Amino acid sequence: MQIVLLGYMGSGKTTIGKILADKLNVKCLDLDQYIEGAEGKDISSLFKEKGEIYFRKKEAESLREVLSTKDDFVLSIGGGTPCYANNMSAIFDMTENGIYLKVGLDELVKRLSKEKTKRPLIASIPEVELHEFIGKHLFERSFYYNQASHVVNCDDKSIQEIVIEIESLLS
Repeated sequence: MQIVLLGYMGSGKTTIGKILADKLNVKCLDLDQYIEGAEGKDISSLFKEKGEIYFRKKEAESLREVLSTKDDFVLSIGGGTPCYANNMSAIFDMTENGIYLKVGLDELVKRLSKEKTKRPLIASIPEVELHEFIGKHLFERSFYYNQASHVVNCDDKSIQEIVIEIESLLS
């Protein structure tokens, strides 16, 4: 079984992916880490040195590489991945388990304001503009996110509750 977790940055894809993969006894993969391993650079460096277009091309290639394997896994993808290079179609064509981890705007702002320096996309956004920036971004991306085969509302739920809900969707 191949499961793809998608959602905005800060939605818990990596954390939930690790726990879910462990419970299902399958590999846990993170698309950004996969790209970093292949490129020998972190995502921030790739953006700075080669630009977003290069990164998005690598991201699309890497997504298709991972999805084309016959392995069972839980794959966490970047927040922007579904929005570029027809990646949602690739997810639909190659797996039946695309799961959108939906987190409300206020909760995302709360989570992301604590880790701004680790997030290149928002690192330079002033704190007072963060809510508006994330809201606009979330609105633009929700069209893609909501195409997932399953939507899991994550607000006011523990990680364990979210994992249990995902497991029930898969059975």
